[in-house]
Amino acid sequence: MVKGNIINRDTFLSNIRENLGNIPMNKPVEKPEWSVTPQENVLTNYDQAQLVSVLQNQCKEIHTDFYSTSLEELNQTVINVLTNLQATSIVYTADERFTQTNTEQSLQDLDAFKWDNTNREKSVEIAEKADVGITFSDITLAESGTVVLLNDKGKGRSVSLLPANYIAIIPESTIVRRMTQATNYIHHQVKQGESIASCINFITGPSNSADIEMNLVVGVHGPIRATYIVIDDW
Repeated sequence: MVKGNIINRDTFLSNIRENLGNIPMNKPVEKPEWSVTPQENVLTNYDQAQLVSVLQNQCKEIHTDFYSTSLEELNQTVINVLTNLQATSIVYTADERFTQTNTEQSLQDLDAFKWDNTNREKSVEIAEKADVGITFSDITLAESGTVVLLNDKGKGRSVSLLPANYIAIIPESTIVRRMTQATNYIHHQVKQGESIASCINFITGPSNSADIEMNLVVGVHGPIRATYIVIDDW
Protein backbone atom coordinates (compact mmCIF):
# COMPACT_ATOMS: atom_id res chain seq x y z
CA MET A 1 0.00 0.00 0.00
CA VAL A 2 1.35 3.42 -1.00
CA LYS A 3 0.99 6.02 1.74
CA GLY A 4 0.63 9.70 0.91
CA ASN A 5 2.69 12.52 2.37
CA ILE A 6 1.21 15.15 4.67
CA ILE A 7 2.08 18.62 3.38
CA ASN A 8 1.10 22.14 4.48
CA ARG A 9 -0.56 20.78 7.61
CA ASP A 10 0.50 23.66 9.85
CA THR A 11 -0.64 26.24 7.32
CA PHE A 12 -3.99 24.52 6.96
CA LEU A 13 -4.54 24.31 10.73
CA SER A 14 -3.38 27.91 11.19
CA ASN A 15 -6.02 29.10 8.75
CA ILE A 16 -8.71 27.25 10.69
CA ARG A 17 -7.50 28.65 14.02
CA GLU A 18 -7.36 32.16 12.59
CA ASN A 19 -10.99 31.93 11.47
CA LEU A 20 -11.98 30.63 14.90
CA GLY A 21 -10.63 33.79 16.52
CA ASN A 22 -6.83 33.75 16.14
CA ILE A 23 -6.33 30.82 18.48
CA PRO A 24 -2.57 30.23 18.98
CA MET A 25 -1.19 26.94 17.67
CA ASN A 26 -0.04 25.93 21.16
CA LYS A 27 -3.48 26.44 22.74
CA PRO A 28 -6.01 23.59 22.65
CA VAL A 29 -9.34 24.32 20.98
CA GLU A 30 -11.94 24.38 23.74
CA LYS A 31 -15.34 22.77 23.35
CA PRO A 32 -18.08 25.46 23.21
CA GLU A 33 -20.36 25.91 26.23
CA TRP A 34 -23.95 25.82 24.98
CA SER A 35 -26.70 27.77 26.75
CA VAL A 36 -29.18 24.92 26.26
CA THR A 37 -28.44 21.19 25.96
CA PRO A 38 -31.66 19.33 25.10
CA GLN A 39 -29.61 16.43 23.77
CA GLU A 40 -28.55 15.61 27.32
CA ASN A 41 -32.15 15.05 28.41
CA VAL A 42 -33.16 12.32 25.95
CA LEU A 43 -34.01 9.05 27.77
CA THR A 44 -32.43 10.57 30.86
CA ASN A 45 -34.46 8.53 33.39
CA TYR A 46 -34.01 5.17 31.67
CA ASP A 47 -32.15 2.43 33.52
CA GLN A 48 -30.02 -0.18 31.75
CA ALA A 49 -32.86 -2.67 31.33
CA GLN A 50 -35.03 0.01 29.73
CA LEU A 51 -32.22 0.98 27.37
CA VAL A 52 -32.00 -2.66 26.27
CA SER A 53 -35.72 -2.51 25.44
CA VAL A 54 -35.24 0.71 23.48
CA LEU A 55 -32.42 -0.93 21.52
CA GLN A 56 -34.51 -4.03 20.85
CA ASN A 57 -37.43 -1.97 19.54
CA GLN A 58 -35.12 0.12 17.37
CA CYS A 59 -33.69 -3.04 15.82
CA LYS A 60 -37.11 -3.67 14.27
CA GLU A 61 -36.88 -0.29 12.54
CA ILE A 62 -33.39 -0.85 11.16
CA HIS A 63 -33.98 -4.41 9.87
CA THR A 64 -31.66 -6.00 12.42
CA ASP A 65 -32.10 -9.31 14.23
CA PHE A 66 -31.92 -9.00 18.02
CA TYR A 67 -30.98 -11.62 20.62
CA SER A 68 -30.51 -11.33 24.36
CA THR A 69 -28.51 -13.98 26.16
CA SER A 70 -26.37 -14.74 29.19
CA LEU A 71 -22.62 -15.22 29.19
CA GLU A 72 -23.13 -18.95 29.73
CA GLU A 73 -25.38 -19.19 26.67
CA LEU A 74 -23.39 -16.85 24.42
CA ASN A 75 -21.50 -19.56 22.56
CA GLN A 76 -24.66 -21.47 21.72
CA THR A 77 -26.43 -18.29 20.66
CA VAL A 78 -23.57 -17.38 18.31
CA ILE A 79 -23.57 -20.90 16.86
CA ASN A 80 -27.35 -20.77 16.35
CA VAL A 81 -27.09 -17.44 14.52
CA LEU A 82 -24.26 -18.74 12.32
CA THR A 83 -26.30 -21.84 11.54
CA ASN A 84 -29.31 -19.71 10.56
CA LEU A 85 -27.05 -17.68 8.28
CA GLN A 86 -25.65 -20.89 6.77
CA ALA A 87 -22.17 -19.51 7.33
CA THR A 88 -19.23 -21.50 6.00
CA SER A 89 -16.59 -18.76 6.28
CA ILE A 90 -16.24 -16.50 9.32
CA VAL A 91 -13.88 -13.69 10.27
CA TYR A 92 -13.61 -11.98 13.67
CA THR A 93 -11.49 -9.27 15.26
CA ALA A 94 -8.45 -9.83 17.47
CA ASP A 95 -10.40 -8.56 20.48
CA GLU A 96 -9.49 -9.95 23.91
CA ARG A 97 -13.18 -10.14 24.78
CA PHE A 98 -13.53 -13.18 22.51
CA THR A 99 -11.12 -14.96 24.84
CA GLN A 100 -12.64 -13.54 28.02
CA THR A 101 -16.09 -14.85 27.09
CA ASN A 102 -14.74 -18.21 25.87
CA THR A 103 -16.19 -17.46 22.44
CA GLU A 104 -12.90 -17.78 20.61
CA GLN A 105 -12.61 -21.53 21.09
CA SER A 106 -16.03 -22.09 19.54
CA LEU A 107 -15.09 -19.91 16.58
CA GLN A 108 -11.81 -21.75 16.14
CA ASP A 109 -13.73 -25.03 16.14
CA LEU A 110 -15.67 -23.60 13.19
CA ASP A 111 -12.37 -22.74 11.44
CA ALA A 112 -13.03 -19.00 11.72
CA PHE A 113 -10.27 -16.57 10.78
CA LYS A 114 -8.95 -14.16 13.39
CA TRP A 115 -7.89 -10.76 12.06
CA ASP A 116 -4.12 -10.72 11.65
CA ASN A 117 -2.74 -7.22 12.04
CA THR A 118 0.68 -8.37 10.82
CA ASN A 119 -0.82 -9.38 7.47
CA ARG A 120 -3.49 -6.81 6.71
CA GLU A 121 -3.77 -7.67 3.01
CA LYS A 122 -4.56 -11.30 3.76
CA SER A 123 -7.05 -10.28 6.45
CA VAL A 124 -8.87 -7.90 4.11
CA GLU A 125 -8.95 -10.53 1.37
CA ILE A 126 -10.51 -13.07 3.71
CA ALA A 127 -13.02 -10.51 5.03
CA GLU A 128 -14.08 -9.71 1.45
CA LYS A 129 -15.01 -13.35 0.87
CA ALA A 130 -16.41 -14.17 4.32
CA ASP A 131 -20.04 -15.06 4.91
CA VAL A 132 -20.00 -13.49 8.37
CA GLY A 133 -17.93 -10.90 10.25
CA ILE A 134 -18.13 -10.76 14.05
CA THR A 135 -17.05 -7.95 16.39
CA PHE A 136 -17.72 -6.77 19.92
CA SER A 137 -19.35 -3.37 20.33
CA ASP A 138 -17.44 -0.71 22.26
CA ILE A 139 -20.32 1.74 22.67
CA THR A 140 -23.94 1.04 21.70
CA LEU A 141 -26.54 3.74 21.09
CA ALA A 142 -29.99 2.62 22.23
CA GLU A 143 -31.91 5.45 20.56
CA SER A 144 -30.69 4.75 17.03
CA GLY A 145 -29.64 1.10 17.30
CA THR A 146 -26.06 2.02 16.47
CA VAL A 147 -22.95 -0.02 17.24
CA VAL A 148 -19.80 2.07 17.76
CA LEU A 149 -16.50 0.36 16.98
CA LEU A 150 -13.25 1.89 18.19
CA ASN A 151 -11.17 0.26 15.49
CA ASP A 152 -7.51 -0.04 16.36
CA LYS A 153 -4.77 -2.64 15.97
CA GLY A 154 -6.31 -6.07 15.63
CA LYS A 155 -9.78 -4.63 15.13
CA GLY A 156 -9.81 -4.21 11.37
CA ARG A 157 -12.85 -2.28 10.19
CA SER A 158 -13.14 -4.64 7.22
CA VAL A 159 -14.60 -7.28 9.56
CA SER A 160 -17.79 -5.25 9.95
CA LEU A 161 -17.88 -3.76 6.45
CA LEU A 162 -17.00 -6.43 3.90
CA PRO A 163 -18.62 -9.79 4.79
CA ALA A 164 -22.13 -10.58 3.55
CA ASN A 165 -23.46 -10.70 7.12
CA TYR A 166 -22.47 -8.92 10.32
CA ILE A 167 -22.83 -9.96 13.97
CA ALA A 168 -22.24 -7.48 16.80
CA ILE A 169 -21.82 -8.90 20.31
CA ILE A 170 -23.01 -6.19 22.69
CA PRO A 171 -22.08 -6.25 26.41
CA GLU A 172 -25.03 -4.69 28.21
CA SER A 173 -22.78 -2.14 29.93
CA THR A 174 -21.79 -0.63 26.55
CA ILE A 175 -25.37 0.51 25.92
CA VAL A 176 -25.82 4.26 26.36
CA ARG A 177 -28.74 6.52 25.55
CA ARG A 178 -27.63 8.13 22.30
CA MET A 179 -24.86 9.73 20.23
CA THR A 180 -24.40 12.42 22.90
CA GLN A 181 -22.93 9.97 25.40
CA ALA A 182 -20.63 8.40 22.80
CA THR A 183 -19.15 11.74 21.76
CA ASN A 184 -18.83 12.80 25.41
CA TYR A 185 -16.81 9.65 26.08
CA ILE A 186 -14.48 10.26 23.14
CA HIS A 187 -14.10 13.93 24.06
CA HIS A 188 -13.16 12.91 27.61
CA GLN A 189 -10.44 10.63 26.21
CA VAL A 190 -9.03 13.52 24.21
CA LYS A 191 -9.05 15.87 27.21
CA GLN A 192 -7.25 13.27 29.32
CA GLY A 193 -4.57 12.89 26.66
CA GLU A 194 -5.47 9.25 26.10
CA SER A 195 -4.84 7.48 22.81
CA ILE A 196 -8.02 7.21 20.77
CA ALA A 197 -8.80 4.78 18.00
CA SER A 198 -7.44 5.65 14.57
CA CYS A 199 -10.88 4.90 13.10
CA ILE A 200 -14.27 5.10 14.80
CA ASN A 201 -17.15 3.42 12.97
CA PHE A 202 -20.85 4.01 13.65
CA ILE A 203 -22.88 1.09 12.29
CA THR A 204 -26.67 1.11 12.30
CA GLY A 205 -27.89 -2.27 11.10
CA PRO A 206 -27.24 -3.61 7.60
CA SER A 207 -26.07 -1.33 4.82
CA ASN A 208 -28.87 0.56 3.11
CA SER A 209 -29.56 3.51 0.90
CA ALA A 210 -32.62 5.71 0.45
CA ASP A 211 -31.05 8.50 -1.60
CA ILE A 212 -32.43 7.27 -4.93
CA GLU A 213 -36.04 8.49 -5.27
CA MET A 214 -36.36 7.98 -1.49
CA ASN A 215 -36.75 4.23 -1.89
CA LEU A 216 -35.12 2.23 0.91
CA VAL A 217 -32.83 -0.51 -0.41
CA VAL A 218 -31.12 -2.75 2.17
CA GLY A 219 -27.77 -4.38 1.44
CA VAL A 220 -26.27 -1.89 -0.99
CA HIS A 221 -22.59 -1.55 -0.15
CA GLY A 222 -21.86 -3.86 2.79
CA PRO A 223 -23.49 -6.52 4.96
CA ILE A 224 -26.99 -7.38 3.74
CA ARG A 225 -28.01 -8.67 7.16
CA ALA A 226 -27.06 -7.63 10.68
CA THR A 227 -27.55 -9.35 14.03
CA TYR A 228 -27.10 -7.86 17.50
CA ILE A 229 -26.48 -10.19 20.46
CA VAL A 230 -26.78 -8.47 23.85
CA ILE A 231 -25.10 -10.30 26.73
CA ASP A 232 -24.98 -9.87 30.50
CA ASP A 233 -21.66 -8.44 31.58
CA TRP A 234 -19.10 -10.78 33.06
